[in-house]
Amino acid sequence: MITFRVHRNRKTPKSNEEIDTSRRRLLKSAAVAAVGSTALGFPHISEAQTTTIKMQTAWSEEHIYQEMARQYAESVKAMSAGKIKITLYTTGAVVKTFQLQEAVHKGVLDGAHTVTAYWYGKHKAASLFGTGPIFGANALQLLAWIHRGGGKEFYRELVQDILNFNLVGFFTHPFPTQPLGWFKEEIRNIDQLKNLKYRTVGLAADVMQEMGLDVLQIPGNGIIPALERGALDAFEYANPTSDREFGAQKVSKFYMMGSYHQAAEFFEIIFNKDMFESLPKEHRAILEYAADAVNIYSYSLAIDRHSKDLELLMTEDGVNVYRTPQSIMDEQLKSWDKVLVDLMKDPFFKKVVDSQKEWTKRVAFYELINTADFKRAYMHHFPGKIDF
Repeated sequence: MITFRVHRNRKTPKSNEEIDTSRRRLLKSAAVAAVGSTALGFPHISEAQTTTIKMQTAWSEEHIYQEMARQYAESVKAMSAGKIKITLYTTGAVVKTFQLQEAVHKGVLDGAHTVTAYWYGKHKAASLFGTGPIFGANALQLLAWIHRGGGKEFYRELVQDILNFNLVGFFTHPFPTQPLGWFKEEIRNIDQLKNLKYRTVGLAADVMQEMGLDVLQIPGNGIIPALERGALDAFEYANPTSDREFGAQKVSKFYMMGSYHQAAEFFEIIFNKDMFESLPKEHRAILEYAADAVNIYSYSLAIDRHSKDLELLMTEDGVNVYRTPQSIMDEQLKSWDKVLVDLMKDPFFKKVVDSQKEWTKRVAFYELINTADFKRAYMHHFPGKIDF
């Protein structure tokens, strides 16, 4: 029989003092480990001072676009845990709407919520970032061009290198197509548009003028006064909600939906470059990415409110709503072709347009060849609702 004997090392029992020392070491190690675990488990909280940004918009207090600007400001505040507060001023509170870019450049304002069409007089390529020619891409696809097709870099080059503005800017909220607008009668053919005194902005002004209209570029709050003094016969502004808010239905009962003059637009949010670059890195990131974050909110609000207000214009306000005839939209496309001939002589303008066309040729093709026929599906479920 084989016997296995286990030998144990026998040690002298520890004293109470030794036990207390070991316990203190163990607790100290656990505390250090806990601190390290906490640092890894929770995000870094910025210790930067609270920053207040003075921002004027191009919109009145009751305007749906002002609500979208407020949502941006609220998102910035929430994302920064209250470290960035944007004080919003409505249109005209500090400077006139068409002076916003200059005011931010000079530091009179820290920022602005507007559209590039309002400063395209400084360089017509500005309109390419919101009210440019339609090659087949919608606003969402063109916003994708801003982020993925080089648009962001072109915008920076235009603003900072060509115009020497002390600005940085970001884009948000792809607009639904803007209607042709409000008239004294239903527009059935191009001859009815000839010589009409018509309000629009951006390159759309060049396009409509090429079609024979007498175009005036004025801010939205100047439309009703211009109509009252006879300076306007017809106008477009933005969408059923915005148009109804300022009382378009009170001065016209003929609303033409659908157009190529401003088929794809989005907001521009600008900041004074010196102010922006003085902020902590994480605050600069919040101001930029909050513009992306509010896109879903803004678009959801837009399609909800615009559709409701279009119904109200028809059912409560007695407005006659028509789809703009395709023959007129075809004339708009021809007008764009003519307008672009001279504009493309500018090297910067040309390279931006070429970039947009290259992007659209690929991206819109995918969309058009793949997208289901939503109109057919709509008519299947709601027969008789539309007749075009």
